[in-house]
Amino acid sequence: MATIRGGEKFEAAMAELARKLGRPATLKVGVLAGATYPNGTPVALAAAILEYGAPANNQPPRPAIRHMVSQKQGEWPEAIAGVLQAQSGDVEKALNIAGEAIAGQWRQAIVNLDSPPLAASTIAKKGFDKVGVDTGHYLKSISYEVKVT
Repeated sequence: MATIRGGEKFEAAMAELARKLGRPATLKVGVLAGATYPNGTPVALAAAILEYGAPANNQPPRPAIRHMVSQKQGEWPEAIAGVLQAQSGDVEKALNIAGEAIAGQWRQAIVNLDSPPLAASTIAKKGFDKVGVDTGHYLKSISYEVKVT
C-alpha cells in the first residue's frame, strides 16, 4: 500500500492560489482619463475623432482601434490565462503584463494606419502624410490601468 505525504502543502498552495484568483480585478487599456495635449485638448477627443471621423470638418473615420480589437480580442483570454499561469496566479502581475501588451497593439494599430489617406491640405499643414500621427502625443498617451481589490 502506498502512502501519500505533503497533502498539507498542496492544500495550502491551492488555498493561496484560490485567494489570488478570487480577488476582483479590472484592466483598462486606452487613453486614460485626464490625458490632454499641451493646449488642453483631451487626447480621448482627438482619438474619437480619428476613430469615428468628424463629418462637419471633412474628416473621415479611420477605425484602427475597432479593427485591432476585432482582430485581437479572441487571442486575449488565452494569452492572459497563459500569463496568469506563468505568474503563479498573481492576477495583478498578469494584468499588468497583459495591459502593456494590449496597449502596444493599440499603438501599433495607430502606427500602421494608412487609410483613408490625408487630404492634400492636411499634408501641406502637417508637412508629412502619416495618418493618425502628428506629434506622437496620442501614442504616448495610450496606457493601461490595473485595479485589484
